[in-house]
This record gives sequence, C-alpha cells and structure tokens, in this order.
Amino acid sequence: MATLPAAHALILLLLLLLAAPAAESATDSSDAQALTVLYSSLNSPPQLSGWTSNGGDPCGGGSWKGISCSGSAVTAINLAGLGLNGTLGYLLSNLLSLKTLDISSNGIHDTIPYQLPPNLTYMNLANNKFSGNLPYSISKMFSLNYLNISHNTLSQSIGDIFSNLTSLSQLDLSFNSLTGDLPNSMGSLSNLSSLYLQDNQLTGSVNVLANLSLNTLNIANNNFSGWIPQEFKSIPNLVIEGNSFTNNPAPPPPPFVPSPPGIPHNDRNSTQQPTNTPQSSSGQSPALEHEDTKQGLTAGSVTGIVVGSVFGALCVLLVIVFGLFSVHKKRNGVRNDANDSSASVASLSVRTYGATSKEAQVERLHGASMTSLKPPPAEKIVADRVDTKHGSGRRPRSPITATSYTVASLQIATNSFSQDCLVGEGSLGRVYRAEFPNGKVLAVKKIDSAALSLQEEDNFLEVVSNISRLRHQNIVSLVGYCVEHGQRLLIYDYTGNGTLHDMLHFGDDGSKNLTWNTRVKIALGTARALEYLHEVCLPSVVHKNFKSANILLDEELNPRLSDCGLAALTPNTERQVSAEIVGSFGYSSPEFAMSGVYTIKSDVYSFGVVMLELLTGRKPLDSSRTRSEQSLVSWAIPQLHDIDALAKMVDPALNGMYPVKSLSRFADIIALCVQPEPEFRPPMSEVVQQLVRLMQRASIVRRRSGEELGYSYRLPDQEPSLADLSF
Repeated sequence: MATLPAAHALILLLLLLLAAPAAESATDSSDAQALTVLYSSLNSPPQLSGWTSNGGDPCGGGSWKGISCSGSAVTAINLAGLGLNGTLGYLLSNLLSLKTLDISSNGIHDTIPYQLPPNLTYMNLANNKFSGNLPYSISKMFSLNYLNISHNTLSQSIGDIFSNLTSLSQLDLSFNSLTGDLPNSMGSLSNLSSLYLQDNQLTGSVNVLANLSLNTLNIANNNFSGWIPQEFKSIPNLVIEGNSFTNNPAPPPPPFVPSPPGIPHNDRNSTQQPTNTPQSSSGQSPALEHEDTKQGLTAGSVTGIVVGSVFGALCVLLVIVFGLFSVHKKRNGVRNDANDSSASVASLSVRTYGATSKEAQVERLHGASMTSLKPPPAEKIVADRVDTKHGSGRRPRSPITATSYTVASLQIATNSFSQDCLVGEGSLGRVYRAEFPNGKVLAVKKIDSAALSLQEEDNFLEVVSNISRLRHQNIVSLVGYCVEHGQRLLIYDYTGNGTLHDMLHFGDDGSKNLTWNTRVKIALGTARALEYLHEVCLPSVVHKNFKSANILLDEELNPRLSDCGLAALTPNTERQVSAEIVGSFGYSSPEFAMSGVYTIKSDVYSFGVVMLELLTGRKPLDSSRTRSEQSLVSWAIPQLHDIDALAKMVDPALNGMYPVKSLSRFADIIALCVQPEPEFRPPMSEVVQQLVRLMQRASIVRRRSGEELGYSYRLPDQEPSLADLSF
C-alpha cells in the first residue's frame, strides 16, 4: 500500500507530460500565422502585449491583447484606439472563424487588403488612414451585419459589391472621398436600417435607395442631383442637405396607362367626347364620316392584300434558295471548316512572327529553338469546336491524344502513392514521381475530387482533351490520364530539376547555378510559353496561376511551364479558395485583387513578377522582411529606372556577374509588364521580341570582349553599334 501513492503520482506526471504538447499548440496554425503576420505588418507595436512576430499561441494560455478565442479558433480581434500604424498585411483571410474585427481609431494606412476574413459579422475600420477603394472581396462576406469604414481617405467609385450582403443592417462610408454614382446593388440591401454616406463626392440619382426600409439615412454634403424620392418621407432620421436636388418633391407617376394591343392611343381622348355631339372634329356628321372611313378601309385592304401576296411569294422563293444552299454547304462543311481553321492559324502565325524575321533567321543559323510556326493543337481545337445542328445539341468532344492509364498501373509505378514518391502539392492535389517497368519516369498529378468544380466525367475528359493538344517545347506535355474507380489523374513528362521557385529561394547552391545568362534564358522560355498560349492557340488559353513554382527546370535549366489549361478545374471549398488566393497574391494583378477579373493581361503581370524574382532573388511576398520590403512589386517598382538603386536590388547570388546594360533593359521589360493598368501591358509576343534582342546584343559584345555568355545569337552582316559596345 505504501507504493500506491507513488504510482498515482507517476501516472499523474505522465498525463501532464502528454497534455503539455496539446497546450502548447492550442491555436489553429493558420490563425496563429495570420496574427503573427498582422503583428509584423503593424510594425510590432509594444502596446500589443503578449503578441509575437515569431510563433506564439494566442488561444493556448498566452494572453494576446484584444484577441478572443473559441477553442482553437480566433473569433474576435478588438484593437480600437491603441495608436497603431502600419498595414493589415496579407493573411487575414486565414482567419476563417473570425466574427468581429475592430481596429477603429488608429493610424493604419495603405489600401484595405483583398484578403479579409470571409466570415465576419462585424467589421469596423473607421478613423484610420485607409486609401484606395473598397475591395471586391467584401462582396463574398455573406454574414456581414455591420460595416463601418468612415473617416478614411477612400476614393474612386463604390464598386457593385452589395448584391449578396442581405444580412447587412448598418453601413457607414461617410467622411471619405468617394466619387461616382451609387451602385445598383445597394438596392439589394433588404435588411439595411442605417446608411451613412455624408461628406463624400458622390453624384447622380439616389433612386436606388428608394425602396430600402431605412430608419436612418444621411447623404448630406455630396453632389447628388435629380428628384428626392417620395419614399424618403417615411424615413424617421433623414439628412439630405448639401446636395443639388430639385427643390420640389418628385412628381407622381403619370396617370396614362398604355392601351391594350390593337387599340390606338388616341382612342382614350375620343371616348371623352359627349355622346350627344352631333359632329366630329372634322365638321362632318358621324354618319358621313363613318361612310368615308368605310370606303377608305376597303380600298386600303385591297392594296394591302396585293402587296402582301407579292411579298409572301418572294419570301417563299428565298426560303427555297436558302434551303438548297444550306444542303450544299453541309456536304462540304467539314472540309471547308478544316481549311478555314488552317488558314486562320497560318495567318495568326504570320502576324505574330512576321515582324521578327531577323530573329527567326538568327535562330535558324545558330540552332536556337523558337516556337513552331505551325501549332497543331490550335488547329485541332478550332476544328473540334463546331456546334451541332441548330446550335442546341451537345458539342462532340475532341479526341484525346493522351494515353489512358489504369489506376493499378499508376499504383505500382508510385508504390501506392507513397510519401517517398511525393514531389509536390498544389491546390488541385499532389504530384508523385512514377517509375514504370520499362524504365520511363513520369509525373502523376492525383487530383483531389473535393477540389474540383467540374465533377462530371465528360467535362473532365474535355479538359484533358484540350490540354493534350498543347505542344510547345517550354510547356510540360500531358502524356496520359486516368479516369477509373472515381479517380482522376493526369500524367505528365517528368522534369527532375525542381521548380524555379525552389532553386531561387530554397536551394543552398541552386541560385548560384542560375547565372545571369541562365535567368534571361528562363525568362525568354517562359515568355514563349505564354505567347503560345495567348497568341497561337485558338481560342486563347489563359494560365491563371502563373508563378515560379509552376516553372519546372530540366537538366540544362531550360524552363517548362506546368499547369497549363488547368484553370477550368478550380477549387470550390472556402479554405482552399482562401489559401490559393493568399498563396498567389504576390503574383496577382491589381484588377484581379480588386474585382476578381482575370484576363490574358493578368498573366502578363504575373510574368513580370517572376522576372522580378529572377532579378532580385526575392519572394513576391516575404513577411520576414521590414514592412516596406514585404511586397516585392511595391518595393521594386520605384527603383527600376534608377541605375544605382537597380544595382543594389540584384540577387546577391550573382556576385555582380552581369552586364549592366542588359540588367537595365531587363528592368525596363519588367516595368512594362507590371503596370497597374492592364491595357498598357504589352502582349507576350512583344516581350519575346524584347528578350531576344537583349540576348542578341549581349552576345555580340560578350564575344568581342572574350567573355562567355552561353548563347550564340549573332546578327548576320551587322556590326555592333556604339550603344551595344557600351555594355
């Protein structure tokens, strides 16, 4: 019995030890990471007691000022009036359980980030220094009940972002510099009771607010005009002075109601005549007027019948002729469509490459590879996209040129998809290295069915068919697929040298292998891949996920772009969408971040960011750096045209081994690609031409100076200019 207490003590000690790790990591890791990034973005203020910029556990016993949790999830952030400055960072969208965000009455500045907590019910950003406009992501915050962004410096027009915010009861955008008309979606705020828009520069009519059940409306000191809606009389607290409204209330709607079909509009006036009036307005008696009308109608009817008969005969004749022509056209339609498709592709190729015949000649002379001028995939895609009869039937799916694999064969090749064969993971699923009995090595992308928006097998196979036709030396080829037992897998050529992202940012000696010449070669190869997708393929293919992690490098460090054509297979769960947006935000164009709109020009912007990575060796977003340097684009753009600042931006791994003029021209291309306005960004064919010229000029100078460039471009029968010799 004497040993029993000792045994109890030992058991208690073991339980405490087992419980300790759980206590140390009580907070959801995504939430903890979001708060540490927020703390760093706010310049690590001392008034946030308990907060840390490296680790920490806000829900696990560590008292973080202003943070409330429920279990392991952060549910509220209350930091009002603490004298904070800095920005909100870029990871707030990780806080999926956050309901309350109050950072009012501080000095936080910059734009309101696109990455906001998606499930907020209360958001108060008032009395700060926010600029820009309302981010489009607010339109997805379906649970939002209270939104206050007053007393900031917001500008531009209010976006049409309110259609789905049916829970919103109070909206305060007052004391900003908002301009333009009110968006139509404001009329969808069915539960709105209080709206404050005073002291802005808003214009136009306020009729969109007429049918809202408001208790309070303040639209004073704007530039609204037109009539004041009659419905505003029922609003208990109404403030409208300081606008340009018409002084009197809006007139009632006109009493006139359109007559039923077949009745002339002036019949309404004729029925108002007294029934005992002996004469009509023409001065004739009713009987005489009736007789004249009768005779006129009879003559008109005869004329109408004659004209109508002739017209009907002509219509019948035209229908017969058109029918005969249609039969003849159908007999020759397939051959003509194929010929037209080939002609359109050929004309596109001539337009795209005709202006660069000198570059093409150089490449033929010196063995450098360029995009093929006859893209078979584009030709086949056009021929396959013919609508069925009458345009109402389902289009026949194009034949798939890739090989069909069985699940069993892929399991054997990947050792049952073991962790040892895992080589990468993306938003759609994991990628495995697969070695087949014949010695061939391929990459297998095992798509997570929960991440697909296209669940039907036919739709998936149509995507596979389109991807299998993308053939370009700088694009990873799809060689196979598997649709079996509910599984969906894509099999690609294996590229064994990793990604550009890993080599730049994680390899110990990897970045040292990326000489300046190699970096330009990688930029040119990926530019050609995008040029092929945008300007050669018909219809154009938008990548939508262009980043250094999707650029694979072969043994000779030639780039091959992956995930081409996969934009149709997008994540559909909330956390996956948030994670994908956050992960790619550093590459996202301004128009996508603010409106969700993604175009070919958005790909061009992302390409410019990758070029910045090649130039600086930095990540697009890096929370470990000082706040002013966390966003690569924001930090780099002001310095791209300053040669002294540019030299300090270059990746230290290059050890200064680069031609100065080549560096400057490289920076000029970047500046064009990352312009905020999409319409000013160049097409990828122009980017390719600029990079080819850069390499040609560098080659001339390098060979004359006895230095090795690694590329043998040389313009035939042309001496270098003095400008070229200044490299």
